[in-house]
Amino acid sequence: MPAPHHSRQPDGFESALGWFSTEPGQGLVAVEEAAMLRVLAGCPAAAWAWLGVDGAPAPEVGGRGLILRRSGMGFHGALRCRLPLPVASEAFGAVLLQHALDDDVTIEPLLDECARVLAPGGTLWLAVLNPWSPYRLRWARTGLRAFDPGVWQSALRRVGFAADTVSLQWLGPHWRVAHGEVGVGASDRLRAGVALTVNKRVHALIPPKPLRGLRWQTGSTRSHVVGRSPASFDKR
Repeated sequence: MPAPHHSRQPDGFESALGWFSTEPGQGLVAVEEAAMLRVLAGCPAAAWAWLGVDGAPAPEVGGRGLILRRSGMGFHGALRCRLPLPVASEAFGAVLLQHALDDDVTIEPLLDECARVLAPGGTLWLAVLNPWSPYRLRWARTGLRAFDPGVWQSALRRVGFAADTVSLQWLGPHWRVAHGEVGVGASDRLRAGVALTVNKRVHALIPPKPLRGLRWQTGSTRSHVVGRSPASFDKR
């Protein structure tokens, strides 16, 4: 179930995602860094993309990576844009999505894009918050949200990934910031984060579909994207 949503954010936060720059947030993303490197080691010759948040260190693997950070309703980094990403379809062997969907934004539009730019046989690695961890008290009242892994599995299935290829790993601390590890055992299910790994099947290419723009669930700000034309990109 999702964590309770609160519109008020504590002093010092420009956005909910700013929590990952704090000490508790760093205790989680530090563990995830090693997990991402293991994913990239599985596709050493392929280009990859990382879409994450400020405060989370992007992987440092050669020069084949596209690095983008969530900024409001879009992204900044190697380029500045909104959805759709100005990237060719099936361009990447791996896409790493690190907490870019942990605030009050709709899920499927960005997952749609990850499916589009991922090559058949490629890997999507998705890091999200764990709603069942005691660590949730450290991000309470920041505007962050967390869903049960089943919600994410359903969302991945809706955008075309096969549910039976999803694997789960729990990462980060249970409560103490400096005691983060990874695991798949029963006690690990109380860790702060969850990583879902799924492969894009070679024989089941994902058909084109209309792209839904990122929007806040509150409805206060919306982004409407008509197509995938480069003219629709926001290059602020």
